[in-house]
Amino acid sequence: MPAEPPTLAAERAHLAESRAALRRMREHAAGLSADVAADWVSRQFLESLLDERVAALADQPDTPLFFGRMDRDAASAAGPAGEGEEGLPAVMYVGRRHVHDGDEGRPLVLDWRAPVSRAFYQAGPADPMGWRLRRRFGFQGGELTAFEDEPLDGGPLGPSRILTEEIERPRTGPMRDIVATIQPEQDVIVRAEPARTVCVQGAPGTGKTAVGLHRAAYLLFTHRERLSRSGVLIVGPNRAFLAYIAAVLPALGEVRVEQATVDDLLGAPTGAEPAEVSAAKGDARMADVLRKALWLHVRKPEDGLVVTRGAARYRLAGHEVREIAAGLRGTTRYASGRAAFAQRLAHRILVLMEQRGEAPDDRVQDQVARSRPVKQVLDQVWPKVTPEQVLYRLLSDAGFLRAAAKGVLTEDEQAAIRWEKPARSHRSARWTAADRALLDELADLMTRTASLGHLVVDEAQDLSAMQLRALGRRCATGSATVLGDLAQGTTAWSARSWKEVLAHLGQDGEVTELTLGFRVPGTVLDYAARLLPHVAPELERPRSLRPGAGALDVRRVPALLPAAVAAVRAALERAGSIGLIVPDADADAHAAALADAGIAHGVLGPESDGTGRVLVVPATLAKGLEYDHVVVAEPAAIAAAEARGLARLYVVLTRAVTSLTVVHEADLPAELAP
Repeated sequence: MPAEPPTLAAERAHLAESRAALRRMREHAAGLSADVAADWVSRQFLESLLDERVAALADQPDTPLFFGRMDRDAASAAGPAGEGEEGLPAVMYVGRRHVHDGDEGRPLVLDWRAPVSRAFYQAGPADPMGWRLRRRFGFQGGELTAFEDEPLDGGPLGPSRILTEEIERPRTGPMRDIVATIQPEQDVIVRAEPARTVCVQGAPGTGKTAVGLHRAAYLLFTHRERLSRSGVLIVGPNRAFLAYIAAVLPALGEVRVEQATVDDLLGAPTGAEPAEVSAAKGDARMADVLRKALWLHVRKPEDGLVVTRGAARYRLAGHEVREIAAGLRGTTRYASGRAAFAQRLAHRILVLMEQRGEAPDDRVQDQVARSRPVKQVLDQVWPKVTPEQVLYRLLSDAGFLRAAAKGVLTEDEQAAIRWEKPARSHRSARWTAADRALLDELADLMTRTASLGHLVVDEAQDLSAMQLRALGRRCATGSATVLGDLAQGTTAWSARSWKEVLAHLGQDGEVTELTLGFRVPGTVLDYAARLLPHVAPELERPRSLRPGAGALDVRRVPALLPAAVAAVRAALERAGSIGLIVPDADADAHAAALADAGIAHGVLGPESDGTGRVLVVPATLAKGLEYDHVVVAEPAAIAAAEARGLARLYVVLTRAVTSLTVVHEADLPAELAP
């Protein structure tokens, strides 16, 4: 057996040393005790923090601790203890987390999010940033097997073989992090200031989802104290998507980030309605209708107020009660306004008591505010209502809807959203996804919604204006990372402009467009881009870093099911995951055909985690997912299944990382013609 090259042996030794140091760091964290806390609550909190620290230091044998190395130039490297100018190391290893020698405190691996690590992604011959050499490492199952050097003090850099192999490496199961392959334009987005809201228009395969997740990890690293208090939330389109991305942040050491769908935040729908009705309810003008509907519940008082305390009676005239109500109406949230109305009535009574020589205090005012006469006036003038009661009345009472929507919605629009056959009460109403956004708007008009520190919203182009308003309330005092592709909008209310999306979120942000794809082969992307003039003509045509010769195969077949099975069987001869994407109505038939052929598989559902090497994927669940090999069955049926079917087909055709096979029995959509 030939001797191992000295450089490779030295790098493997550094990897072994780093793994041993990480193990010692974890053992030290595990040995810490929360008993030093002064009380039980503090002890529980400290134990939770220690558990998270131990989890964050877990070593994953199949994942390399570092993926790159940077060597400073000779002038910058001169310094004490092997350090360069400003105390920077002469050599640094860049990895997923910080690792140091426990005895000396010497850094063995620097976290990719550290400011100094920025050079690994940004340095180049035009601007070496004080560095002489970038080294990339190749790994196989966690074992360091190769390295590749990129001189930063010479001419233009050629394509990196190790970088390309890492991008193309077959995958099974959930999404991986991309810290080893982040490109300069992606790194700029990841490291944007926390107060900035960033909107990314990303073509398929440009890594926009990964960029959003890595931005969340970066912000937690650089502003951990603030964001750990205020919270970071990832919002995805469905449970399958969240399961697919769930492993990314824990792999980067971030174990406290919450993930949710819009339905998780607003409530799962219990009813359905035509798409055009949902689109009408999702219109931003509904916010004005809801505001008017809520405040229409505040009525002019019919009588004054009389409060009896002992033998004394204190009276407020009707015009005084009306004056108090008018002063509060519409100037505050409904619930706090109701509470303030009771207190102001009580205060006026206290003034009358003082005028009679009494000396009431705050306790007396609270007693008066809770007294029966005040409660009677309160319920008559400012009744206690729930979001469900208000929305039920709005959608079931034509007269009330007309009053609330006057000057906002046309009569036809009112008729479109009004229930033809109302439920018996708000308790038995079956609320749709669009209704849930309206209920959330009403809830915020009554009581302020709590805000998070940062919100990452993926597939944002598919959210209605009212859903975006709901998410905007959850980052009202923070910032957001907004991700999506206008060409992949498939809902009846899909956005046509990122400027409008940001306005509905209530955020000022910059829109960055990513058009260079790293994931989807060029031949596949070019084929799907034939649909772009029909679904989003204003967008720039995407390009791929990878030519993808031989990655596309389009076949007309005499029988669809056997052809799809044969394509899956052929894909099984190659490494990687396989997604058979089919019209939703045909998912069971394709699953049965695979079963009859003896091919083990799973069927992706709204709540499933998408595990398994072979998956039957209904077309409506494909968004945001990737597979090494994709088989698409009957594109025409996918396009014909919904109003924005061509956009859905564009999504489906861009899920492949290595190969795409299209099998069709019917004619292809005319828009796919060259």
